[in-house]
Amino acid sequence: MLSLTTSGQTGARLFVTATRGRFTRDGRCSLTRLPQFASVTRNVGRCFSRAFFNHYKCFSTTAANRNTSSTTANQKTPSYSYIIVGAGSAGCVLANRLSEDAHESVLLLEAGPKDMLLSNVQLSWKIHMPAALTYNLCDDKYNWFYHTLAQAHMDNRVMYWPRGRVWGGSSSLNAMVYIRGHAEDYNRWQREGAEGWDYEHCLPYFRKAQYHELGENSYRGGSGPLHVSKGKTNHPLHRAFIEAGQQAGYPFTEDMNGYQQEGFGWMDMTIYKGKRWSTASAYLRPVLGRPNLKTEVRCLTTKILFDGNRAMGVEYTQKGQKKRVFADKEVILSGGAINSPQLLMLSGVGNADDLKQLGITAVQHLPGVGSNLQDHLELYVQQQCTQPITLYKAQKPFHMVKIGLEWLTRFTGYGATAHLESGGFIRSRPHVTHPDIQFHFLPSQVIDHGRVASKIEAYQVHVGPMRSTSVGWMKLKSANPLDHPILQPNYLSTDVDVSEFRECVKLSREIFTQKAFDPFRGPEVQPGPQVQSDADIDAFVRQKADSAYHPSCTCKMGSPSDPMAVVDSSARVLGLERLRVVDASIMPSIVSGNLNAPTIMMAEKAADIIRGRRPLVDPGVPVYRPATLDMQR
Repeated sequence: MLSLTTSGQTGARLFVTATRGRFTRDGRCSLTRLPQFASVTRNVGRCFSRAFFNHYKCFSTTAANRNTSSTTANQKTPSYSYIIVGAGSAGCVLANRLSEDAHESVLLLEAGPKDMLLSNVQLSWKIHMPAALTYNLCDDKYNWFYHTLAQAHMDNRVMYWPRGRVWGGSSSLNAMVYIRGHAEDYNRWQREGAEGWDYEHCLPYFRKAQYHELGENSYRGGSGPLHVSKGKTNHPLHRAFIEAGQQAGYPFTEDMNGYQQEGFGWMDMTIYKGKRWSTASAYLRPVLGRPNLKTEVRCLTTKILFDGNRAMGVEYTQKGQKKRVFADKEVILSGGAINSPQLLMLSGVGNADDLKQLGITAVQHLPGVGSNLQDHLELYVQQQCTQPITLYKAQKPFHMVKIGLEWLTRFTGYGATAHLESGGFIRSRPHVTHPDIQFHFLPSQVIDHGRVASKIEAYQVHVGPMRSTSVGWMKLKSANPLDHPILQPNYLSTDVDVSEFRECVKLSREIFTQKAFDPFRGPEVQPGPQVQSDADIDAFVRQKADSAYHPSCTCKMGSPSDPMAVVDSSARVLGLERLRVVDASIMPSIVSGNLNAPTIMMAEKAADIIRGRRPLVDPGVPVYRPATLDMQR
């Protein structure tokens, strides 16, 4: 591994001609000679002090040549206050918040492209039309297109994991469901060693991020950049699902992200004026005009550059060229639960024994890097519909053209929603303190991640446990950054997980038998009437369960005394300086719900930590507790 070194340089004192520097749009540095002189100590290549330039810096030939790389002796290497690797759900938030300080310079690196073609929403409809979300699951244009190892407890199936590789990251590919998880998830984080990440310290950052269409209250935000809305279709099957949940004995909840998660109701979505509202839309594009924020796209970061245990910058490839850039303050990894630990390991941070086998010199032995991999599994319980009111016809070519034209011209209609507008959270059994099963209802049939068109008029519920006890890992396949890592989630490897999934099927079937569905209920499509015994249900789960696309926890936040922790409560990588990880990988454990909203919250909170601001806190906000835990409902 190549690393920065100051051998023979430490403590040196040089006099160099002072210059004023600025960056051109292609990243080169333009220099103008000034009459003053500047003394430079320790970081010899730093050519001029902050007083001589506004927001930007340039490294001299001496600093650029501290690495035995292909960098030429005459090349000037740019430097920024912060380098953020990954313009996804967390990276866009950080780029916005850190560049609010005009005296700091920020570089945002993204492996994929921008989320708009020619700055036009309509030309980029596959991203910005909410109903078009499955298009980007079919190829790798905006998608890392990962696959797991064959899963021994799921009939040796290889599982597909789409992850965003575009401005906005997975918030530009996901189903736009805005779910925060339960308050007890964050209180559990505190107990797991994430000091200061309990609910009362996380809630204000959920609120800070959010602009809810229903206005501000103790739980919702009303002035943040992230627009959140309720569904607009008022589809009769959504109404039937919510009513059926109540008929089955569960409560109605006005706000799953507020006082009461438990129950059935209308879900929040990151959709604004009929368009997907990703973090690129909410946080990044509105601030691209800031002179202290620079972005690069289609650049794969391949290595963190170290001087001893101090992160000094990164190396990346762009258009076939290897480039280096340096950070005066910090390097921040926001590549997500797969890319961030992958980059750490490629850079020598991880299990030293594993790295040695690949010829990578260890910079810091942290066995927790890539460990603790957690995800949500889900499956679809499907019922044929006796009335022609599902989305089956909407997927026929003629209707798709009509829907597309309405969206392209007005941003309204069936194209303006992802159709996952209702859902629910329940407890699987007595004595469970808070919901551990989640439902998303869809008035349509989904086959193979939506990559195969619906076959019949049908509706379905996506259901799965939210706090799985199966824990996996990821490792490097090789020292080549282009090789996807080895992903082993160990799905269904515990008896508890098998039992909980069995309950998910039974409880979903019970909801579909309620009176509210009488006008619509046809034969069961999946699992099918032949699947009745526990053994049959378990076999169905093995054959049909799939990822909910929520990989997380691979750079666990925790106490420095925890041997598997990777970052501390300030998101700093343990044992290293000037290096943080801020994304879903640092979750100590997976939350009870979708991950996009929590990831945005974590980035908001981390931005305050990085800027040295006093943490926000909302003490004493009440949270619903069941009257008794002796009953499941």
